Amino acid sequence: QVQLVESGGGLVQAGGSLRLSCIASGRTFSVGWFRQAPGKEREFVAAISWSGGTTYYADSVKGRFTISRDNAKNTVWLQMNSLKPEDTAVYYCASTSRSVVPRTPFMYDYWGQGTQVTVSS
Repeated sequence: QVQLVESGGGLVQAGGSLRLSCIASGRTFSVGWFRQAPGKEREFVAAISWSGGTTYYADSVKGRFTISRDNAKNTVWLQMNSLKPEDTAVYYCASTSRSVVPRTPFMYDYWGQGTQVTVSS
C-alpha cells in the first residue's frame, strides 16, 4: 500500500503562484491531481505517467499549471501559476498501478489527505 502526503497549499492573491508537492511512501506509477471545492464534485486537474513523458491537463488549468515528477524522490509536483479565485479548492494527489494515465477519480487506488488552496480576489 502506498501512502501519499500533499503539501504546499496556502492562501495566495489572484495572479500568484503555488507549488504543491505529493510525496509517496513507495513507488508510484501514474499520478494525478484532483481538486474539490465546497459543494462541488471532485474534478480532474492534471496527471502524469511514470516516465513523465505523458501528461494531461484539464482545460481550465492548461497553460497555467504544470505537473512534473522525480521518481528518485518519489515526488510529484503541481506548479500553479496565474491563480484565479475559481482555483480555490482542496487539492488531492492520487496514484494508480495501472499503465494508463487516468483522468477519472475511480481509476486511482491511493489518495492523499489533501491540501487547501485559497485564492483571494
